Amino acid sequence: MTFTTRPEIKGSFGAVASTHWIASAVGMKMLEAGGSAADAAAATAFTLNVVEPHLNGPMGDAPIMVQRMDAAVPDVICGQGPAPAGATIEHYRAEGLDFVPGSGLLATVIPGAFDGWMTLLLAHGRLPLSEVLAPAIHYARTGHPALPRVADTIAGLAQFFRDEWPSSYETWVPGGRAPEHWSMIRNPALADTWARLAAEADAAGGREAGIEAARRAFAEGFVAQAVDDWMREACVMDAAGGRRRGVLTGADMAGWRATTESPASIDQDGWTIWKPGFWSQGPVQLQALRLLEGRLPEDTHSAEFVHLVTEALKLAMADREAYYGDPLHTDIPAETLLSRDYAASRAAGIGHEASHAQGPGEIAGFDSWTRAMHLRAGIGGAEAAGVGAGEPTMAHLTERRGDTVHIDVVDSDGLMVSATPSGGWLQSSPVVPGLGMPLNSRAQMFWLDEGLPTSLAPGRRPRTTLSPSMVRDPAGTRIAYGTPGGDQQDQWQLVFILRLMAGTRDLQAAIDAPLFHTGHVQASFYPRGLRPGHLMVEPAFGEAVIADLRARGHDLEVAEPWSVGRLTAAARDPDGLIRAAATPRLMQAYAIGR
Repeated sequence: MTFTTRPEIKGSFGAVASTHWIASAVGMKMLEAGGSAADAAAATAFTLNVVEPHLNGPMGDAPIMVQRMDAAVPDVICGQGPAPAGATIEHYRAEGLDFVPGSGLLATVIPGAFDGWMTLLLAHGRLPLSEVLAPAIHYARTGHPALPRVADTIAGLAQFFRDEWPSSYETWVPGGRAPEHWSMIRNPALADTWARLAAEADAAGGREAGIEAARRAFAEGFVAQAVDDWMREACVMDAAGGRRRGVLTGADMAGWRATTESPASIDQDGWTIWKPGFWSQGPVQLQALRLLEGRLPEDTHSAEFVHLVTEALKLAMADREAYYGDPLHTDIPAETLLSRDYAASRAAGIGHEASHAQGPGEIAGFDSWTRAMHLRAGIGGAEAAGVGAGEPTMAHLTERRGDTVHIDVVDSDGLMVSATPSGGWLQSSPVVPGLGMPLNSRAQMFWLDEGLPTSLAPGRRPRTTLSPSMVRDPAGTRIAYGTPGGDQQDQWQLVFILRLMAGTRDLQAAIDAPLFHTGHVQASFYPRGLRPGHLMVEPAFGEAVIADLRARGHDLEVAEPWSVGRLTAAARDPDGLIRAAATPRLMQAYAIGR
């Protein structure tokens, strides 16, 4: 029997896995109350807004995957807002910018997470919105124990908030005192905002009418009005070191709603893997699987395994930088990128030694994109800097950077949800006065150069790092999985799914196994640096594997034990058995089920 840090949760009623134990418990409460996996996921998400405010917020982003038991393919709900009408390259360049800042008002796109959750609830929920919001309102109003990382983030920014972002100072440093580790922390303004949305929903009469009323109140009513009023006057310090006004308006918010679309997918060795489309980095996982098809050793803890996966990720990530973007605005060569022929041509370049080159594949007709990728490779610093810059690797969490959360849920009817909410971090932008929530900073995914699939443009979705996953194995088991971690999300997820494909059945064992990732990729976050040849591994791989990887030329960095990745997963077997697991890393994530 393989020892794991925790049991793989097993049952038949339902399971919730998320990156905070309180949020997972809230999701389970929704299932116990007769709610669906959609109700549970949304309630979990709203609670994560409260208990992990340094990692996600209500005005952030949320790609959501959902699959009914009788559906052959999951749906992708795009809770990723696009750039506002005033977000033009000309305007940002006129502000003296070479990059979109990592924080502040010009970093925001239209808030997408809330409408993404409303879209999920309309299609798949059972409970009234007020019931789904109630636990989050409770924790925002009465308090919750401040995670040490939340307290440290606030303490590190307290003076900056006081001097530059007074609305954030009022919210996070009430009475002039930053919270201590595990002290009770509250956000009454956020509780009031949600309570008002819940009241408008209840007054509308009926579950669906109530959700629609809340959507309108958020996008066209008092929430949008508060944003619009504030943005007309606000001029705040950002990560680029200047005080600048934003371009988001209430009209931008009123003109956008979350959409539902089909996923990207591949079939491989009897497995079907689904990801959000090329407006996310999700297809990196699919490309890497194609590159590794038939090439991996059986031992998923070996140096050869780590090396081959790392080299495949370098190639897939280079393609991400050259070719990914919003398919609604740009013709993305998706079919070529996911084809076996293209993968074979790319994989032929993987050798025994670590590559230090940045090399997207050559696709006819797209030469200008690859040239641009080569020109910008490495133009940023190796480490992000400034307030609110970037989603870090969890192994090097610096208290002024934001990250992400993740949720996986399955209910007794087989409805399954996987979602990766992020953005709207307390360090990303000032709190909007009266709302208790800051705007997001997802616009930093864009480049301020013309002619690219990721060029800043009004109405275009940023190529997000957010990347939930779903798979079906050869026996018919369906699995939802994911992780926070910015550019590392599809790296850690790839290792996880490859271990399942290699025969590991226990979800907890696959999560507990040592992880690794590479920084050999143009960072998605300000100031867009990279680390050629870099490879970080957990020490549990052992000295022999680490020495072998060094000998292959990897710029090796050995992480602290149990410090890489925040994976969670939930599964439903064909016989109705429900399973779930969550990482022990950071001692925070939890899976609950029965």
